[in-house]
Amino acid sequence: MKTDATRAAAYAEARALRSKVSRSSHAVWKPEMRRADPMQTLLATSRNRLEYLLPLRYGRMSASPFTYMRGCAAMMAADLAAVPATGLRVQACGDCHLGNFGAFASPERRVLFDVIDFDETLPAPWEFDLKRLATSFTLAAREKGYDRRRAREVTLAMVRSYRQHLYEYAQMAPLDIWYAIIDSEVLIRTSPNASTRRRRVQFEKRARARSGESLLGRLLVKRNGRLQFRDQPPTIERLRRGSKLETSFRSVLERYPASVAEDRRTLLSHYRLVELAFKVVGVGSVGTRCAVALYLSEGGEPLVLQIKEAVPSVLGPHVGNSAFAHEGQRVVVGQRLMQCASDIFLGWASDDEGREYYVRQLRDMKTSVPYETLVGEVLYNFAGMCGWVLARAHSKAGDAARLSGYLGRSDRIDEAVADFAHAYADQCERDYEIFTRAIRAGRIPVQIERAKR
Repeated sequence: MKTDATRAAAYAEARALRSKVSRSSHAVWKPEMRRADPMQTLLATSRNRLEYLLPLRYGRMSASPFTYMRGCAAMMAADLAAVPATGLRVQACGDCHLGNFGAFASPERRVLFDVIDFDETLPAPWEFDLKRLATSFTLAAREKGYDRRRAREVTLAMVRSYRQHLYEYAQMAPLDIWYAIIDSEVLIRTSPNASTRRRRVQFEKRARARSGESLLGRLLVKRNGRLQFRDQPPTIERLRRGSKLETSFRSVLERYPASVAEDRRTLLSHYRLVELAFKVVGVGSVGTRCAVALYLSEGGEPLVLQIKEAVPSVLGPHVGNSAFAHEGQRVVVGQRLMQCASDIFLGWASDDEGREYYVRQLRDMKTSVPYETLVGEVLYNFAGMCGWVLARAHSKAGDAARLSGYLGRSDRIDEAVADFAHAYADQCERDYEIFTRAIRAGRIPVQIERAKR
């Protein structure tokens, strides 16, 4: 535990950084700082993906500037590498936007609220995560019709929460930070008013309803008394036994238990693999190799695991390579470092061709706040929750005292990051226009999905 003297020394050292990288400098974004072409960067991230799914990827990105930003994390990583940074590093999410926060079950069956996507995780400057998250809130608020003043207020709510909670974690011992959780009980207890409390109670109930059994009728169907995946091409397609993809995913599942603890292997041994299906997920991940695996216990209870291809992080070219040779291990270790608790089945393995994957449960109380509900009070509260979560995640594997010492107690960093977010949101809108012009010109193929009823 840091003594008052060592904490004061850390604060002083961090405050000295302000003479080299002022807090107001974090407001800076100018288009001339850009070093890469957005369309070339986008197309580069499509290499080695399944080509037939690229139109679906581009179609999902084409919905709005926000979805475009979600799908092109590589472009923002390159841009963030060009702006001022303090040199203070954390375990970064790497693709930190509002869609990557949600709920899931802890091993003790508590409903946790945390970061939920770690495909791009690496040790990196804290600024990368905070500025990307701030930009996502600015873009989302604009998409929902907020004027610049109100959109800025939403963004400020997130950054202010990050700074204030980071100060609280800076007062704690490392072990206390490690044990700190943000669960449904904490969120309900800290609700600012009755309406927010009611929504958070309902959110917890919805999360608890999302068990493996709840997949029946959505992802799973029962035919001739047997469970199987529901075919919904191209997003979900059952894999024929012995096909190239099925064989690849099966080899991963055979090897992956070696990466989990002995007690988890024992638990997994009570289930047998029944079938596999290819499953398209997200926006930025479309085109990578992902599947779901249906396991059944002797009593017929289902367990569904997800196998997801792990490719090098978009942060790597700018912050250095991972300490881990296996990209799946990079994802798993980063997730464990950032989350307050992680999926008990989390692990990694490679297929026969050397492609690297990580494995996790598909659904265990996993849920998120529906994007369409993020308006008014809900959006402001959600911004504060995400800032809080990011502060805890950065504190767990970073130096909270130094981070807090640099940020300070005033709103100077809040204002600077909000300025950056609005300037960079303008950049995203310009890039989106370039993207949509390329679509209209036929240079980028798109597949638009029918709205779900």
